[in-house]
Amino acid sequence: MQQIEIYTTPFCGFCSRAKQLLNAKNLPFREIDVSRDRGLRSAMTRRAGGSHTVPQIFVGGQHVGGCSELLTLERQGRLDALLAL
Repeated sequence: MQQIEIYTTPFCGFCSRAKQLLNAKNLPFREIDVSRDRGLRSAMTRRAGGSHTVPQIFVGGQHVGGCSELLTLERQGRLDALLAL
């Protein structure tokens, strides 16, 4: 299974929704809180190709996008395949 990384901030509804989906699927993930560390936020933005909103989600090092993109992958039945690579 591919490693999942999710950059978040507290009180972010989209972050909560993305984590809720991952938890519902019993998928382990590494959460990186960028709310108090400008260096981590800058690193997230670079990794995400300039995207600066949270969450930013990576699967196996590949940028998936944010919450909407994660939910779309799940709806299309493509998330499990991406995780299995």
